[in-house]
Amino acid sequence: MSSALPARQTMSIGEVLAQLRPDFPDISISKIRFLETEGLVEPQRSASGYRRFTGDDVARLRYVLTVQRDHYLPLRVIKDQLEQLDRGIELVSDGEHTVTPYTAANTKPTQDEVALTRSSLLEAAGINDTLLTELESFSLVQPGRSGVYDAHALFVARTAGELAQYGLRPRHLRSVRSAAEREVDLVEQVLAPMLRQRSADAAGRAEETAAEIARLTTRLHAAFVDAGVRRLRPR
Repeated sequence: MSSALPARQTMSIGEVLAQLRPDFPDISISKIRFLETEGLVEPQRSASGYRRFTGDDVARLRYVLTVQRDHYLPLRVIKDQLEQLDRGIELVSDGEHTVTPYTAANTKPTQDEVALTRSSLLEAAGINDTLLTELESFSLVQPGRSGVYDAHALFVARTAGELAQYGLRPRHLRSVRSAAEREVDLVEQVLAPMLRQRSADAAGRAEETAAEIARLTTRLHAAFVDAGVRRLRPR
C-alpha cells in the first residue's frame, strides 16, 4: 500500500465527514478513527502523515455505518461480511433482500442484509453439511426466511468449524451462547430507560450505547478467559 497519494485523488477526514453526515448525523472523526483501529477501513497517508481516503474507503464506511444502524450487527460480524465481499463470495437475494457490494461506483450500498444459500454458507465457512446440521440442531445457527443465512450465521459457522478442529462440537458451545445471552440481558437493562424516552436522538444514543457496552463486555469476557487459560499452563 502506498504511503502517499496525490491529494486530488483522495479526501481528507473532514471531507469524508461532509459526505457522510447527511445520512449519518452522528458520525465523528473519533468514530472514523475507531473504525480504522478495528480494521474496517484502512485510509492511506499523505507524505506529511495525514489520513487520505479514497472513494472506496468512503463506500466502505457507508456500508459499515448502514448495517450498524439498520441491522445492529457487531463489528466483528461486519468485518467478516466485508471480507466475504472482498473475496467475491456469491451474495444472493432471498426474495426480499438484495445485497450490492460496496464500490466506488456504488458509494451508497444497500441497507438490506446479506443472504447466503446453504451451499454458499458451507463454502464461505469452510465446513461440511454434517457440522452445519449439528449447529442447527442446537439452535446455534438458523436459516432465515426462504432458507437463507445471514452474516451472523456465517460468523458462527466459521468459528464453530475452527473449534471443531480441537474436538469441540456444537453441543459444547451451548454454554458460550448462554453466557452471551446473559451479557445481552445486561445491555438491555441499560438501554431500557433510553428506549422509553421520546426524544429524537434517543434511538441513536441507545444504538451507540449498546455497541459500546457490547464491545466492553466482550473485552472483559476475553480477559477472564485469557486469565483462566493462563492458569492452565504448565508452571
